[in-house]
Amino acid sequence: MSADTRKLVGITLDEGTVARRSPDVEHERKVAIYDLLDENSFSPIGDHDGPYHLHLSIAETRLVFDIHDAEKRPLGKIILAMSPFRSLIRDYLAVCTSYYAAIKTATPQKIEAIDMGRRGLHNQGSELLMERLQGKIEVDFDTARRLFTLICVLFMKG
Repeated sequence: MSADTRKLVGITLDEGTVARRSPDVEHERKVAIYDLLDENSFSPIGDHDGPYHLHLSIAETRLVFDIHDAEKRPLGKIILAMSPFRSLIRDYLAVCTSYYAAIKTATPQKIEAIDMGRRGLHNQGSELLMERLQGKIEVDFDTARRLFTLICVLFMKG
């Protein structure tokens, strides 16, 4: 499969999970989607030709990757339990909240320290996502990072 067929060309989030997002959260969503569509490596295991469209959602206690082809015909769903992600997402969201508050009033050193913690948790989430997708969807680390951001956006309430 060529690089052109091993990628996402469209991504949507289940808008039903969040009534209203803060400007900071909305910015995170837009940047993650823009970066993801600009450069990614995404290939579901099986005989499916890409490029792909992905709809991310939470159904009950599960994370749903609803995958479609370029013509938006369904190719299948990958469903992952959320339990391995819960504490990591909770910690990541707490650090993000601290970061958004700090950038308004804190010193550059404090902001940098919080951001280092945020990036560390983000890396852990990305690695966990790659591990959980193993044998289902092949993604590179940068794609996993951006997907993890979008998964967290589904949980962001502010």
